[in-house]
Amino acid sequence: MSKSWIMNSFKIIAALMILGGVTGTALAEEVKVGAGAAATENIFNKIKEPMEKANGVKLTVISSGPVQAVKDLDTGAVEAAVGGLTFPDWMTMMEKEGYAIPDKSIYKNRVIGKDIVKVLTNKDVTVTALSKEQLAAIFTGKAKNWSEVGGPSKPIVVIVGTKIPGTNTVFQKQAMNGEPYSKDAVEGTTIDDLKAKVAATSGAVSLGATAQVDATINAPTIPEIGRPITLITKGAPTAGLQKMLDFIAGPGQQLIAK
Repeated sequence: MSKSWIMNSFKIIAALMILGGVTGTALAEEVKVGAGAAATENIFNKIKEPMEKANGVKLTVISSGPVQAVKDLDTGAVEAAVGGLTFPDWMTMMEKEGYAIPDKSIYKNRVIGKDIVKVLTNKDVTVTALSKEQLAAIFTGKAKNWSEVGGPSKPIVVIVGTKIPGTNTVFQKQAMNGEPYSKDAVEGTTIDDLKAKVAATSGAVSLGATAQVDATINAPTIPEIGRPITLITKGAPTAGLQKMLDFIAGPGQQLIAK
């Protein structure tokens, strides 16, 4: 057996190994979804790594909010748009944002989870429970001091997020009787930004997700304010997206519940 034959054999084996690696990479499925805060926090952040290990589907989440998610779905930048609101409310929101959808039947929608809206306050706000009437008074700005709703004598600082339209809409509809948020509200952006501002601002209050509740803030008990987490596609889901949906409906349920 010649030395050149052995060297050529090694080269062939190495080439096959490289080709196999490239092929494996090419065959790896990737799913891109555009999502709002509710879906990102309550579903995708929890299932991403376990799902990738279980079925090999790589999940890329573009946390752009429900309005941009639909726009990205229409351009083909994502395979699905996911938001924390009902499909009819979502379509109404798009119209209010100036994005007309003449034929809504082009979308297929399904509910993949549920989001419970939490009220987060600074730790110096020692209220343990708030009624819907008290929530409405706080977020509309009618109540100016926490002492008016059973709390300490501190000015109420309402912080409203510009990047959580789904959460804002649901809370406004279910807790505020559709009334507008306080004209004196401080502006925030994402739910992470809102939580950070609440933790750093005396008397502050804002909205958040269940997954955000920890020792850095106070989360008083409130009547359940929730919404479905809806996924929209144009036509049938792709093979990779269907694998993701199957995982969410199966082993993902235990992860989402935590």
